[in-house]
Amino acid sequence: MGTATLTAPEQVTDTFPINGTDFIEFYVGNAKQAAHFYRNVFGYKILAYRGPETGTRDRASYILEQDKVRLVLTTALRPDSEIAAHVHKHGDGVKDIALWVDDARKAFRLAVERGAKPAYEPKSLVDENGEVVLAGIHTYGETIHSLVERKNYKGPFMPGFVPFAGKGDSQGVGLKYIDHCVGNVELGAMNKWVKYYADVLGFTQLISFDDKAISTEYSALMSKVVANGNGRIKFPLNEPAKGKKKSQIDEYLEFYEGPGCQHIAIATDNIIDTVTKLRDNGVEFLRVPGTYYDTVTERVGKIDEDLAPIRDLGILVDRDEEGYLLQIFSKPMEDRPTLFYEIIQRKGAKSFGAGNFKALFEALEREQDLRGNL
Repeated sequence: MGTATLTAPEQVTDTFPINGTDFIEFYVGNAKQAAHFYRNVFGYKILAYRGPETGTRDRASYILEQDKVRLVLTTALRPDSEIAAHVHKHGDGVKDIALWVDDARKAFRLAVERGAKPAYEPKSLVDENGEVVLAGIHTYGETIHSLVERKNYKGPFMPGFVPFAGKGDSQGVGLKYIDHCVGNVELGAMNKWVKYYADVLGFTQLISFDDKAISTEYSALMSKVVANGNGRIKFPLNEPAKGKKKSQIDEYLEFYEGPGCQHIAIATDNIIDTVTKLRDNGVEFLRVPGTYYDTVTERVGKIDEDLAPIRDLGILVDRDEEGYLLQIFSKPMEDRPTLFYEIIQRKGAKSFGAGNFKALFEALEREQDLRGNL
């Protein structure tokens, strides 16, 4: 039987205070088109812009916002930049999962003392709205964590950006905040990165799943979830396990050309409404067999929501000791089968839907088979 353990945090005090996710930056082939997609499909407001018109010569960036979710879409303006090289190798993907801290210089110094590899030294950005201090450390693959201090800044994002001049408003679809970001790493590297987050950022391990807990007839993976002291930052870390055929982690690592952020889970207060709007806007979601819903109330007990729209939309339901959750997973956002999104609504549950793993992974395998990658 597979391991699925939930452990209580061992530390009493948070040794590396983090307030939350500040932003997630994507390196993309065409930020203008990507911003248009995220605005019209996911309901983000385009908040700010940086590019040649603002004095930045090597890149263009669009800032998108919905409630507490903030995305940065960045594209290269020259073919010989590290942004262009990143997109050439990985396709559109996550470069930076930025962490909001009170003191970026102190956080950077502490992280490096504990073994972090610097991505860039602390720097101060200043304009008429105040100061933002940034520093960066490396994590798995080519992904980094910027450490962002903005307590002395009153502008829309940070110095160097101007309010977006085009039509940036959107109705929104009910996205609230980043619930967790999942990293895929190569075979044998998961425990290394679990230790890294514990040693460097003071994270604790919440849950561990072995290859018996997350497996189908054909493939398997192993996963551990780490979280910071206040629980606002949660990083599941996955590695492939041996199976009859190629796992979804193997497929990701092959097409992304290495470790990276596999999916971003975003919370909503009304998953039925959010997923309905996303589906109507063209987002494609994974589907589980209809028989999944024949026994869902036997498995999870009574829920507040009407089961009919949950079945119609393909939303999954799971329960732990604290309550239940509802979740659904999109198909990949790009032609490469790499990054996708999870939409999640927590009704007390603090876990990650272990009861849905088998149905979910069989759905993923059906998509892999269609792509010829199973």
